[in-house]
Amino acid sequence: MQYIVVTGGVVSGLGKGTIVSSLSYLLKNSGLNVTDIKIDPYLNFDAGTMSPYQHGEVFVLDDGGEVDLDLGNYERFLDTNLTFKNSITTGKVYKRVIEKERKGDYLGSTVQIIPHITDEIKHEIEDAADGYDIALIEVGGTVGDIESMPFLEALRQMRSMPKNQMIFGHVTLVPEIGDEQKTKPTQHGIRDLRSIGIQPDMLFCRSTNPLSKSAKEKISLFTDVAESEIISAYDVMNAYFVPKLLMDQGILDFIKGRFSIKGHELKYTLDEFTKNLENPKERVKIAIVGKYIEMKDAYISHREAFSHVTGNTGIGVDIKWVDSDKLKNGTDSIKDVDGILVPGGFGYRGVEGMIIAERYARENNVPYLGICLGFQVAVIEISRNLLHLEGANSTEFDKNTKYPVIDLLPEQEGIKDMGGTMRLGSKEIDIKEGTFAHGLYGADKIYERHRHRYEVNPKYISKLNEAGVVFSGTDKEGVRMEIMEFLGRKDYIATQFHAELKSRPMNPSKVHINLVKSALEYQKAKLKL
Repeated sequence: MQYIVVTGGVVSGLGKGTIVSSLSYLLKNSGLNVTDIKIDPYLNFDAGTMSPYQHGEVFVLDDGGEVDLDLGNYERFLDTNLTFKNSITTGKVYKRVIEKERKGDYLGSTVQIIPHITDEIKHEIEDAADGYDIALIEVGGTVGDIESMPFLEALRQMRSMPKNQMIFGHVTLVPEIGDEQKTKPTQHGIRDLRSIGIQPDMLFCRSTNPLSKSAKEKISLFTDVAESEIISAYDVMNAYFVPKLLMDQGILDFIKGRFSIKGHELKYTLDEFTKNLENPKERVKIAIVGKYIEMKDAYISHREAFSHVTGNTGIGVDIKWVDSDKLKNGTDSIKDVDGILVPGGFGYRGVEGMIIAERYARENNVPYLGICLGFQVAVIEISRNLLHLEGANSTEFDKNTKYPVIDLLPEQEGIKDMGGTMRLGSKEIDIKEGTFAHGLYGADKIYERHRHRYEVNPKYISKLNEAGVVFSGTDKEGVRMEIMEFLGRKDYIATQFHAELKSRPMNPSKVHINLVKSALEYQKAKLKL
């Protein structure tokens, strides 16, 4: 097997995930069969119960795996669907080792970190990498974290196995004070890595500006990494510029040389896409009205979906982040936007503000996209203000509501555990002919990803239809409502599923494209008034 391992040092948040994704894109577009693996050293079994404030967006895979947002980056750059195997956590590893111990699989041995935990880590890595030419592994956190030690030890052991070829890459910070780039943090970080038996083969030096020749020479001298394998990963305007940044510094030649890969010429396809990102022909302003806006990574897939739209249409999107709670004091903050997106979320905080945002969009003909919770608040608002069902609500927010227009999924009754118990993953959706959604998707059936416990209460569907609501998409049994339109409008659509999770650079989410194009039409119409 051939592996590329990427670790990080000095501080977290340096962009290991973007570097892994970019390398994956370059290798895949050279004709190689590539996969990505994320190691997260936290004790949670998965990311499903983690607050967006702590860890950003919970990304959902086709198979229902709730994982770190970096797997979303991998999928977008690789244009593929990963599985829960591609996510390895400390919680997962320890759970499986303890289960084996309880069954007696260790034949009376004292179960220890080495070899039992490290062997399980190696097994999970090999299982996820099976069948691929190259597996890229991102180790979360920073070198020196106590939580990461078993994973780094397992990877060190793997490097010495005869069947494996491994390249270790390390992402490090090169801070700038005045005009000088400081290399000491990198030197100390590499010393920590070496102390556990790993010598990096290549370095990705994160800095504001391109790495100077003198800084590169100094880093090479103190780390024993050749200057040609020290990559200047300086700031660029968008993650989709990073593959070319790496390619222009000869990273592919180094990898192919180390792995003795012949042929496999690169087919770079992002030129036109990145030109549109850099110089959009037109721009629109879209409000994302949410409850987690202080942590913008909570909505990273929406932000990426808008980048995909821009790359394909040349329409730039300026996101206005709006705290939904503050809309209870007035709608001034959304009066200057060309479109409104209400994304998913859990819990009652901020919901009334989201309802206000949807009502403002509906009554003022502002383009609207609701996703998951944004779909449900649209149903609640219309029930209250067009059906006059006073106090209509979701039983998630008001268990005693007189009009439970959104209610718990039947299979969720009695469930106590939070993790992995929702309606999760890719599900088939049937779209009715003659509806706006059918024209938008150009298909009778689509498959989209879900993460929810509540749904439209079937008892109120006929009443909602009378108010102008069209449920143009349902589950394959025709019981669960999946896509909602409003009669006579092509700029208003909401989905129970998370369309943003399957948006790709060359195949953007259809509903995000519709929102952006509708926002441009709305903007032009305003200018004519």
